[in-house]
Amino acid sequence: MTHIRVRTGVLGLALVAGLVAPATATAAPPPPASAPTVEERRLDGEVPREILRRSGFAGVAPAFARGLGRADSYREARRIVAREGSALWRRAVDRAQGRGPARGDISRDDDRPLYWARLGMTRELRAWAPDFRLSERQREALLGVLERASRGQGDIRLPHGERDKGLRRVLLTGFDPFTLDRDIRISNPSGAAALALDGTVIDTPDGPARVETAVFPVRWRDFAQGAVERALRPYLPRVDLFTTVSQGRVGRFDVERTNGAWRGGFADNDNVSRTGTVPVADPASQPQWTTTTLPYEAITAADTGRFPVYDNTSVTEIPAGGTEPVVRPEGPTPGSAARAGGGGDYLSNEIAYRATLLRDRLGLHGTLPGGHVHTPVLQFGAGNTDPATGAVTDPAFVQSRLDIVAQVRAIVAAAVSTPKRGRS
Repeated sequence: MTHIRVRTGVLGLALVAGLVAPATATAAPPPPASAPTVEERRLDGEVPREILRRSGFAGVAPAFARGLGRADSYREARRIVAREGSALWRRAVDRAQGRGPARGDISRDDDRPLYWARLGMTRELRAWAPDFRLSERQREALLGVLERASRGQGDIRLPHGERDKGLRRVLLTGFDPFTLDRDIRISNPSGAAALALDGTVIDTPDGPARVETAVFPVRWRDFAQGAVERALRPYLPRVDLFTTVSQGRVGRFDVERTNGAWRGGFADNDNVSRTGTVPVADPASQPQWTTTTLPYEAITAADTGRFPVYDNTSVTEIPAGGTEPVVRPEGPTPGSAARAGGGGDYLSNEIAYRATLLRDRLGLHGTLPGGHVHTPVLQFGAGNTDPATGAVTDPAFVQSRLDIVAQVRAIVAAAVSTPKRGRS
């Protein structure tokens, strides 16, 4: 990517693009479902334990393990996993939205308790040794149920019927924290926005809009296995607007105009790297580029909050007939091969590419506003920048996250207030 982006700071590197060589690059197959992952092994650090303790989520995984211990069949285990995964999502949403006791002194808007509690649950599920036979395939299936339920992907409740007539429907997605080996204290404001906005109604000049949300992992493998398409396909034909959201650059929001079909190799949360064309179904019809249908002019013109909002048109391509990547500030040229979308070449670009490609394959390009928004990087306050000695939270950190979440809400309001194109 560009030299300017390299200077945005380490927290902005990953979901914008693989701006540096990945810390670990491997093509090794995933470990058995019963073996703890790289992500899960980070739970043994003091910071995750402190976040869980200070948020009241420390008991989530042990309680889940006790519930699993009572299962006497795969069917019963699946029921428990689905119930407890969904309960974790609802608990995190309720905490973020001020319902029920906070159960800890970490601010309610924090997305990290959900992330670390989920990993505690998946680790317990991998280690579980039931009295009945459980195959690796069945364990993988249970892990999939837990992932989807605890990410809100099974909890999307779009309004319908006469009672909700006139209520706009918005689908918004966020991401887990990432680059945890650089700073394990890290939070992701896109995940915090998903928790804060799930199930809420935004009042706009054109009427109310109901927002439903979900979060996604920062793992190449899940995306290659169709996690995005599986989660979004049932809902895109039924919403009035969608936006995928991730953390991007320092000090700014970006509405990403163009998404590229390229993985740049930056290591994910399991320290796995992938480079090459984004793997999708029906690759013969796969385009190199997809475009936003969000009303970027209206979004960038609106007064949405503290941070400037840009219409980002830049991409990196290999021009038709060329061999070397070229940065194109105004977007791709005809016949070029993608090397980075406006949102880079990591998983933020990929979720934007997959979601907008799905929109187009469903025949909704001309009627459904949708695309990707990058938030500013969430930074700790001055004097709290050393991961080895710093506090897990501070007032500046909390205020910045609150400001970013509020601005995401305002951006959604501006987008959904823009007149729709041919949609009733």
